[in-house]
Amino acid sequence: MANTRASSSSLDPLCSRFLSPSPISVYVLLLLLFSTVVVFFSHRQIAQVSHQPFVSELPPVLEDKHLWDSSHGYGYKQCIKPTHRYKPPQDVNRYLTVRNNGGLNQMRTGICDMVAVARIMNATLVIPELDKRSFWQDSSTFSDIFDENHFINALQGDIHIVRELPKELASLPRARKHFTSWASVSYYEEVSHLFKDYKVIHVPKSDSRLANNDLPIDIQRLRCRALYHALQFSAPIQDLGKKLVERLKSHGRYIALHLRYEKDMLSFTGCTYGLNDSEAEMLTALRENTKHWKLKKINSTEQRIGGFCPLTPKEVGIFLQALGYPPATYIYIAAGEMFGGDTYLSDLRSRFPNLVFKVLPSCAKLCLVQTMLPILPPIITLNFLQETLATAEELKKIVSHASQAAAIDYIISVESDVFVPSYTGNMARAVEGHRRYLDHRKTINPDRKGLVELFDKMENGELKESSTLSPLVTRMHKSRQGSPRKRYGSLPGMKGRNRLRTEESFYENPLPECICRN
Repeated sequence: MANTRASSSSLDPLCSRFLSPSPISVYVLLLLLFSTVVVFFSHRQIAQVSHQPFVSELPPVLEDKHLWDSSHGYGYKQCIKPTHRYKPPQDVNRYLTVRNNGGLNQMRTGICDMVAVARIMNATLVIPELDKRSFWQDSSTFSDIFDENHFINALQGDIHIVRELPKELASLPRARKHFTSWASVSYYEEVSHLFKDYKVIHVPKSDSRLANNDLPIDIQRLRCRALYHALQFSAPIQDLGKKLVERLKSHGRYIALHLRYEKDMLSFTGCTYGLNDSEAEMLTALRENTKHWKLKKINSTEQRIGGFCPLTPKEVGIFLQALGYPPATYIYIAAGEMFGGDTYLSDLRSRFPNLVFKVLPSCAKLCLVQTMLPILPPIITLNFLQETLATAEELKKIVSHASQAAAIDYIISVESDVFVPSYTGNMARAVEGHRRYLDHRKTINPDRKGLVELFDKMENGELKESSTLSPLVTRMHKSRQGSPRKRYGSLPGMKGRNRLRTEESFYENPLPECICRN
């Protein structure tokens, strides 16, 4: 899934014209913008997330156990050690080269699948090449995002990994092989016969190359060791992520909200509920003109009723409020640029003013802050700056790299007190699986289909947003908060390869292979 990360770290030409205004224009600008700021931000009292001390006027978040406490594992623990049958890797002269595809989390799970495939095929893995040609257009290399040395060393007891092909093999012909999706061990044992004719097999795509179920326990545990221990983020990303988590936690508990209300996601899913005609037409045109998106004609109403649309910011606000989270709750927005900007985000902010972002959402706000800092009253200036969690200096090296920015979101989401995804995508699945692995930290998965029924009743006047709604929403999500359970199998009635497609992802819930009772 696309996960566009936008940056406002530099000013565009329009912004620069405001930085040296004439005395008259300053006076006029002051009057107009000051009045606009006061009206626009009068309902917002956002608590500070910068280094400077500031006391919020909102009451502290209620320390309610049912809102924040996770299950603490219910006696389940990590179990990833190899069995006694597991042997060290053999030293062989055959290699696997890989080009990852997709966004950050699609590449992460793909890399771990290739680690397991290299083990099955008894091949040396060359450090994978990351996707630079997809929607994200990210030029990051493996070592920009991940700790390459740690990755190699941590897996030395499992497979051989090299940074590049030996020179004598670099010019030799390679077998180019598109591995089948959700493949078994027997499939890769058969494919290994290609090494009789070639020293190198090249894999153009890495996502979903291994089955979710029915694999040897040692292969499943290797996938977990690769993902949760070997494939660590690079030191600069780790350090910044830790720093931002500490800033958030200095104000108490917080929710990480993976709000997938972004242009590419709405276009891909065909979800236009609540948008005007021109916005809906723009999203449809984007979908029709994106070649690798196979489905072009989508019924938006059917998508929403079936629960296949991301929740809107307004719906997320209603949902969290119905669960009992108070307005003072800190919510970190783990996402790219919101579709429609503040037009739709304001519905969520009206219920939860303490929304926190990595950076300012748009250049317009950045221009306004930088222009008006010397003349705006301190409290107004503070309200602008409080939305951001990191400084421009801290983010300058990653804001232009979508995958590195996504890594920061991932760290903050994994370490949050509560994680809430508004849609089930690659990041939502990866974060949920990681949180399950870490003693089943609280993860609330909205029942989008059930919630849409309630929202429609509210819109039709059949249900009011009052004390009646809260018990309905709470009861609906009692068993959707990340407590231990075995991974789901395929949907009933599915046959053939379609059955494999509907299974719950191994990386979404690695129980029982990597999580077991004491």
